[in-house]
Amino acid sequence: MTRDGKLRLRDVTVALDGQPLIAGLSLVVAPGEVVTVMGASGSGKSTLLSWICGSVDPVFAITGHVLLDGQDITRTAPEARRVGILFQDDLLFPHLSVGENLAFGIPRGVGRDDRRARVADALAEAELSGFEDRDPATLSGGQRARVALMRTLMAEPKALLLDEPFSKLDAALRDRIRRFTFDHATERGLPTLLVTHDPDDAAAAAGPIIDIDIAPC
Repeated sequence: MTRDGKLRLRDVTVALDGQPLIAGLSLVVAPGEVVTVMGASGSGKSTLLSWICGSVDPVFAITGHVLLDGQDITRTAPEARRVGILFQDDLLFPHLSVGENLAFGIPRGVGRDDRRARVADALAEAELSGFEDRDPATLSGGQRARVALMRTLMAEPKALLLDEPFSKLDAALRDRIRRFTFDHATERGLPTLLVTHDPDDAAAAAGPIIDIDIAPC
């Protein structure tokens, strides 16, 4: 298969203790597109994203294939998949400054001056210029969310996974951070897979919606 920048899932089945949670899921996410997978808590949404990343809990039995940019990465080591993920919690390192958190995402081999420049550019893009030395604990929820996204993007992923990253934000902030996230993913041409149970998330993503609570005909 030629490289095309797409994220593909082929006939993916997720089961726990012999009981299927997701059965025969196939989808294609184009570069710059956001596809939403909706389902209730416990439906296997987060497990699906963990499997795509290569870090799923072995208690789950999963079959199927995940392809990224024309390559089958189903058995590729997690660190080699180039898949970025954002969670409900921002997971910023409390012992590192904001700038050091961002630099953590930069691939190895980048020189010191270039790293500093990339951090400064990312902060400017997030409207946080001059925050390099700030303690993450001093940031607001929206600022932390923007730093977490920029750190993920600085790792230069080929796909972005969103595990309900907006669910802990208040309503007013949620709209802004959703737009910030989707705009940056689209501008970079990243195929983006969002899992959520919030219809407002799906509507804001403005892409195809797959409801795994509804059995296929």
